[in-house]
Amino acid sequence: MKNSLIIISLSFIFAVSCKKDKSMSQRMIEAKTPTATKKPKQLIIHDDVRIDNYYWLNDRENNDVIDYLNAENDYTKRMMRHTEAFQKVLFKEMKGRIKEDDTTVPYKLNGYWYLTRYEKGKDYPIYVRKKGTLKAPEEILFDCNAMAKDLAYFNLGGISISPDNTMAAFSTDVVSRRQYVIQIKNLITGEIYPDKIANTTGSATWANDNRTLFYSRKDEITLRSHKIYKHIINTTEDKDLEVYHEKDETFNTFVYKTKSRKYIVIGSSSTLTTEYRFLDANTPHEEFKVFQKRTRELDYSISHYNDSFYIIANSDGATNFKLLKTSEIHTEIEHWQEVLPHREAVLIEDIEIFKDYLVVNERENGLNRLRIMSWDGKEDYYLPFNSETYTAYIGNNPDFDSDVLRYGFNSLTSPSAVIDYNLKTKQSKIKKEQQVLGGKFKKENYESRRVWATAKDGVKVPISLVYKKGIKLDGQTPLLQYAYGSYGSTIDPSFSSIRLSLLDRGFIYAIAHIRGGEYLGREWYENGKLLTKKNTFTDFIDCSKYLIEQKYTSAKHLYAYGGSAGGLLMGAVINMNPELYNGILAAVPFVDVVTTMLDDSIPLTTGEYDEWGNPNKEEFYHYMKSYSPYDNVEAKAYPNMLVTTGLHDSQVQYWEPAKWVAKLRELKTDSNILLLHTDMDSGHGGASGRFESLKEVALEYAFLLDLEGIHN
Repeated sequence: MKNSLIIISLSFIFAVSCKKDKSMSQRMIEAKTPTATKKPKQLIIHDDVRIDNYYWLNDRENNDVIDYLNAENDYTKRMMRHTEAFQKVLFKEMKGRIKEDDTTVPYKLNGYWYLTRYEKGKDYPIYVRKKGTLKAPEEILFDCNAMAKDLAYFNLGGISISPDNTMAAFSTDVVSRRQYVIQIKNLITGEIYPDKIANTTGSATWANDNRTLFYSRKDEITLRSHKIYKHIINTTEDKDLEVYHEKDETFNTFVYKTKSRKYIVIGSSSTLTTEYRFLDANTPHEEFKVFQKRTRELDYSISHYNDSFYIIANSDGATNFKLLKTSEIHTEIEHWQEVLPHREAVLIEDIEIFKDYLVVNERENGLNRLRIMSWDGKEDYYLPFNSETYTAYIGNNPDFDSDVLRYGFNSLTSPSAVIDYNLKTKQSKIKKEQQVLGGKFKKENYESRRVWATAKDGVKVPISLVYKKGIKLDGQTPLLQYAYGSYGSTIDPSFSSIRLSLLDRGFIYAIAHIRGGEYLGREWYENGKLLTKKNTFTDFIDCSKYLIEQKYTSAKHLYAYGGSAGGLLMGAVINMNPELYNGILAAVPFVDVVTTMLDDSIPLTTGEYDEWGNPNKEEFYHYMKSYSPYDNVEAKAYPNMLVTTGLHDSQVQYWEPAKWVAKLRELKTDSNILLLHTDMDSGHGGASGRFESLKEVALEYAFLLDLEGIHN
C-alpha cells in the first residue's frame, strides 16, 4: 500500500505530524473520559480488609452499569475515530486474504464423506455430506447462514450423527453464554423434531439403538457441567433420566463415544484429577462402570481398540505421562501394563490407533513430534520437521482400518496444511494448503527463529519470533509480544494470515513460551501455577527485557498482548514493570482474581482451585492478592491500553475488565490512552461469524499502529 502513495514534501509530512499530535491532545480533552461512580464495598476475609469501589458494576441488569459500559464504548469510538478509515482498510485487507468460497478436506465416516464449505459473501459455514463417493449428490445438513439470520450472535455447537446415518443431534447458542440448546434433525425428511434440551454444553452422544442420546447439562448459576442425562427421541426434556451427577464442585463432567463406537464414556475432570465410567453402547439402559476410581492427582485418559483400553496416565510419578494398556474386563490401575515408559524429557500429549500402527503425539524441547510405531515392533520412527517454529498435530482419523494418517502442519512462516501420510508406503500427500489471497504473500519473504531468554532464577525461557526479512534489528522496531501461560495450555508457533497486517508494516511478532504452559513438559506447567504462579509473570517480563537488550525492540516500541488468563498476565506485568511497554492489548482479561475466586457462584470458580489456589485458605489468599491485577493498581504511570470484553462472557465476567479500567482511570498518573470496548452482543469468544470478529482485530491493530505513527 505504501508504494501506491504519492511522494510528498518533508515539510508537509512534518505539518501533518504536528497536526496529528495536536489533535491527539485535543481528543483527550474533548472526548470526556468516562468516570465510574465510587461506591465503596468492604470485603473481609482472614482478618484482611479490601475496599472495592467498583463492586457494583457486577450487575448487568442495572441500567447504570449498562450506561457506564456504553459511555466507555462511546469514548473508545471518539478516541479512535481518526483511525476509522484505517480500520476499514485493515478489515478489508485481512478479509481479502481469506478464501471466501472455501471447503475443508473431506473425511469418511460410516459410509459418508463429510465436509464443511463456505460461500462468498457469507459469514457462516455450511455442513454437507455425500454418500459413498465424493461424486455423489451433496446433502446439506446445516446452513448456518440461514440459521443465523437476524441474530446478533449465533454458534452451531456439536453435530452428532446417529449410527444409522438418519438423524443429527445438533446444538445452538444465540446468546454467547455457552449454554447450548440441543435439537434433533431428521436427515431424510429435513424435519426438526420438537425435542429441545436447554442449558447443555452442546455435545450429544448417540447410543447404538439410534434412539438414545446422552448429554451433559450445566448448573444454571455456575454453568459448571455437573450432570449427565439420557434422552429418548420424541420425548420431552422433563422425561430425561439423570444417569450421573458430579457432586464435587471442582470437577466438570462430559460424555462421548469411543472411536471404536463400542462404548459410551462419562468423564469427570479437574485440573489435576480425572475419572471415567463406561457403558456398552448397545445396552444404553444398563449401569455405567467405573474405569478407575478417582485418586487425587491421578490424571489419565482412555482410548479403546479391539478388546483393550489404552491409557495415557501420570501414575507412579510419570510427570510427563506414559502409555499403558489393559483389558476391557479388568480396567483398574493394578491391571495396567506399560506400553511406552515415562521419559523425563518427553511429554506424551495424544495417541492415534490404527490396526497396524500406533501414532504418538509427543513434545520434546518444546517441539511437536509425531512418532510412528508398528504393532509388530518392526518400525519406530519420527516424521521429519525441519524447523524450530512450527506446529504439527494429529488430524481427523475416524477409521481404525486405514493405512493413512491425516495430520496438520504449519509454521510461523508457512500456511496451514492438511497432509495424508501413508503408513505403508511412507509417502505424503498435501490434501490442502491454506490459500493466502491478495497476491502479496510469499513465505520466503518472512523469517522465523527461536531464541532463549534467561529468567531471574536462571531458567531458560524460549521465544518464537517471526518478522519480514530485511527489517532492521536496531532497537527501533515495533514488536508485539504474546503469551498465555496458564492451565498447561501450550501456545505453539502457528501461521496467521491476519498477523501479516502487522508484519508487513514492520512489526516483529513474538510468542513467549512462559511457565504455566506445557511447552517444555509438565514441570513447565507445575512451576507456573498455585504458589509458583508469579514465575509466569516474571518469565514474560524477562523475555521483554531480553528482546530489548538484544535490540529486537525498545521500551518505546514494545507492545504486549494477552487474553483471558493471558489478560491476567497483562495486568500483572504492567503492575510490576509498566515502563517496559508502550502499549497493551488485554482481551477478556481475568484481572479481579481474588474476588472472583472467592465467589463460588461464578462460572468456573470452584474448578479453578487447582490452578490458582483456594483463597478461602489463608496462604493462597495472600499469595493471590499479591499479584491480582485489580488489587494492585497503584498511583503511577501505565502504558497505553486497549481492553476488550463481552457483556455475556461466561468465562471471564465483563465486570472484571470494567472494574479494572475504572480503577486505572482513578489512580493512574499518566496521560496515556486507556480504552475499554465491550461487545454488547457477545461473550468470551467475541463476535460470531468468520468476518465480524476481524473488525475487533482491526480495532486492536489500528490502536497499535497508531501508537507507532503508522496510518496506512
